[in-house]
Amino acid sequence: MTSAPPVMMGMKLPDIDQWSERVIVALGQNPSVFAGPGTNTYLVGTGPERILLDPGGGETAYIPFLEQALERGACRIQEIVLTHGHPDHIGGVRQVIERFGELEVKKQPWPMMDETHHVEITPIEDGSVIHTEGATLRALHTPGHAPDHLCFILEEERSLFSGDNILGVGTTVIPAESGNLGDYMASLERLLEEEPTRIYPAHGPCIEQGTAKIREYIDHRLERNRQILDALDQGAALPMEIVEIVYAAYPKVLHPAAAQSVVSHLLHLEAREEVARNNDEPSPHAARWRRR
Repeated sequence: MTSAPPVMMGMKLPDIDQWSERVIVALGQNPSVFAGPGTNTYLVGTGPERILLDPGGGETAYIPFLEQALERGACRIQEIVLTHGHPDHIGGVRQVIERFGELEVKKQPWPMMDETHHVEITPIEDGSVIHTEGATLRALHTPGHAPDHLCFILEEERSLFSGDNILGVGTTVIPAESGNLGDYMASLERLLEEEPTRIYPAHGPCIEQGTAKIREYIDHRLERNRQILDALDQGAALPMEIVEIVYAAYPKVLHPAAAQSVVSHLLHLEAREEVARNNDEPSPHAARWRRR
């Protein structure tokens, strides 16, 4: 019998932890089926002011743990930096500002998403560098999971803040509407070139073998392509029929999210002329698919 694949659902992590001399993590207190224990929010640096990376989704229970993390570091917040604009990353910005006062908020713009949170953004982009005492963050534009997604190299450690592009357990969802699998694969290849030591993900535990994990992610996506093509050969046509075959070992509650990734794979394979739609249905979710 095939063992169930690892998932973050139900995973527990400490509310506050120190993962390196320069990195303190406080959980965003927003556990969910897909986010596992919740969003990892990071205090980065070694001095009296530190970067707050991704302040979570705005849960009331988060602020006391952030205060404790600041006390542990004997520090205050220098500024807020975001990996991307999904609600479980940007949603806590207003809450943090209301508690600690006005703070500069830096991210790559995604107007359609940013405007819903009413936060003034200082734009950063690929190659932007953010300094604080003891830490230098270099931004890498790594779209695919989200169009505005940035990862950050922590230069002093050669480690990587991976946002949602690489998770501590399992793999990330590629949303069919706002994501793009081709972009995501290119982003993984770019991250591989950086050869990071550790990876600090937005969800789940610290990853000690960073470069090996990125290779694993690339191999996983290539294998998913093969599995989806095999499922089409077996007679599956609708995305959820493919999910029932490819994700048979996963909990059913994860299948709707898996369908998002399956559609992203189908769109990627369609662009490569490896699959086609059997009908004129414009929605990739409702279309019936076949191999070409």
